[in-house]
Amino acid sequence: MISASLAELLVRQIASELAAHANYMAISVYFRRNSLDEWGKLFHRQAIEEAQHAGKIMSFLLDVHVPYDLPAIPAVSTQFASAEAAIQAAAASEAKVSGEFRRMAEVALTNQDSTGFQFLQWFIEEQVEEEAKMAKLLDLVRSGVNLFQAQPLLSVFDD
Repeated sequence: MISASLAELLVRQIASELAAHANYMAISVYFRRNSLDEWGKLFHRQAIEEAQHAGKIMSFLLDVHVPYDLPAIPAVSTQFASAEAAIQAAAASEAKVSGEFRRMAEVALTNQDSTGFQFLQWFIEEQVEEEAKMAKLLDLVRSGVNLFQAQPLLSVFDD
């Protein structure tokens, strides 16, 4: 029901989403370790969202009868040089994932895979939001605001 090349990329994307989940968990640990619990909770919620994205892809692959094994994900460090470095890692991860989804959309179009292309549209829209969120968080940290005092402001970043 979907092209073999897109199916292969979607299986790889499961690993990418689960790696993003692990990265966000690591960032959450970093902030909580530094007594910035609300920052930690924000990134914990992001981690859960990434795991849900992986689940959405897995369900789709099941629905279109693509057999697959769960790919391995690498270990992730919880050590960051600063809050800015942690958020930069998140922003880089989101940019990487955005590129992966754009590449998959190109493959779906090339293969005239309308089912796969339609499925990817939600993720592409989601990635615009995620990249914007990380850019705003970077702006907040770079503004020099006291991270403890900024914690009540973090609720504006909830979806």
